[in-house]
Amino acid sequence: MISVRNVHRFFGDKHVLKDVSFDIRPGLMTGFVGGNGAGKTTTMRIILGVLAANEGKVLVDGHPISKDYRANIGYMPEERGLYPKMKVIDQLVYLGQLHGMTAADARQRSLELLERLGLVGKPTDTLESLSLGNQQRAQIAAALVHRPAALILDEPFSGLDPTAVDATVAVLRDVAATGAPVLFSSHQLDLVERLCDELVIISDGVIRANGTRDALLAAGNTGEWELVSSADAGWVRGVAGIQVRDFDGGYVRFASPTEREANDILAGALSRGTVKSFGPVQRSLHEIYKEVTQ
Repeated sequence: MISVRNVHRFFGDKHVLKDVSFDIRPGLMTGFVGGNGAGKTTTMRIILGVLAANEGKVLVDGHPISKDYRANIGYMPEERGLYPKMKVIDQLVYLGQLHGMTAADARQRSLELLERLGLVGKPTDTLESLSLGNQQRAQIAAALVHRPAALILDEPFSGLDPTAVDATVAVLRDVAATGAPVLFSSHQLDLVERLCDELVIISDGVIRANGTRDALLAAGNTGEWELVSSADAGWVRGVAGIQVRDFDGGYVRFASPTEREANDILAGALSRGTVKSFGPVQRSLHEIYKEVTQ
């Protein structure tokens, strides 16, 4: 587990990270969310050792992060950093060798990644000849070629179409399944909500929310409930203390003072017909993000 603890960072007199603490747990995908200038990239660079923290520390399994561990992190920067005029396969093999792989092993690994990421037939193309989306896939392959112990990806899904996103996610989940901690940033909140296991929300250099996706979304309960039944749900409008927000035949959305009253509605619906679905209405990650960052 990678742990960021009480990290502060200044650029001159500008305080860009303010007591930042969170964990990147092994085997999980952690989404790192924040607006431009929130501190995501600075935090990532401190984990990698590209920047030093003015205060605080980065730990791995409770111990100070080592140079060797940092060298084995797979990193993808937001700005593409591969050589535009070099063949894709040649630079992936080169990067693998820099991490101690043999040329043969690096080539085999590179071809496997390119196939899984949807770049079959592209290995001998130069990077600059690829579309922007395919350049992004090649950049992701570069972060993965050496079988990293951890992954830190800055906007990995930028410019990818839905098919490429799905292929990339499958590869990242395989990496996480080996026990590697995976941290990725993204502005695509709907994508983060769907993909990540844990969430870290940062704004103005301060961690505003941090926890499992399910816990954060559950904490975003609106106090409203939705019921879909085979029977007409109009009777809910006559229940004392219940405020119906929307109603259409067997569908009703209502506000309930407590969970107990909501469960009474469920019991009433079960006595009248088949309940197809019932549950609290939760705010989306986008709504939670807006609330905690304003």
